[in-house]
Amino acid sequence: MSGTLNKVMLIGHLGDEVKMHYFEGGGCIGRFPLATNETYTNKQTNERVTNTEWHNVVVRNKGAEICEKYLSKGDKVYIEGRLKTRKWQDDKGNDRYSTEINCNDFTFLSTKKESESNAANKPATNSPIANSNQQASSETPVAEENDDLPF
Repeated sequence: MSGTLNKVMLIGHLGDEVKMHYFEGGGCIGRFPLATNETYTNKQTNERVTNTEWHNVVVRNKGAEICEKYLSKGDKVYIEGRLKTRKWQDDKGNDRYSTEINCNDFTFLSTKKESESNAANKPATNSPIANSNQQASSETPVAEENDDLPF
């Protein structure tokens, strides 16, 4: 294969509010941290271990304005984009590097309030009828919380 591919797909929770920066020409960018978790069971101690990875997400123009308006800290979102590494100099003149996700597509999955209420009501909504009604009322599928899949 002679081509290359730079594609990132993430599902995670916002670690902070969307920070906006506006330019003179009318364009803007939004930046926010996104947390993804990996959970597994330690075979030696039988203990559940969760590792969190943080990603710097950059959204441009209209997408940034939509994210600022509707997303807040703790919300779950699907992000699709590409990796971009920027080189910059710190106060001492040392070269520094930052890797970001340049987002070109996103889908809002849940708000923090929905996540908290679903966690509180989880034992009551464990029946297939309740889950199918919940899926029909929202356009996003409900994911299983107990599976060991990394995605």
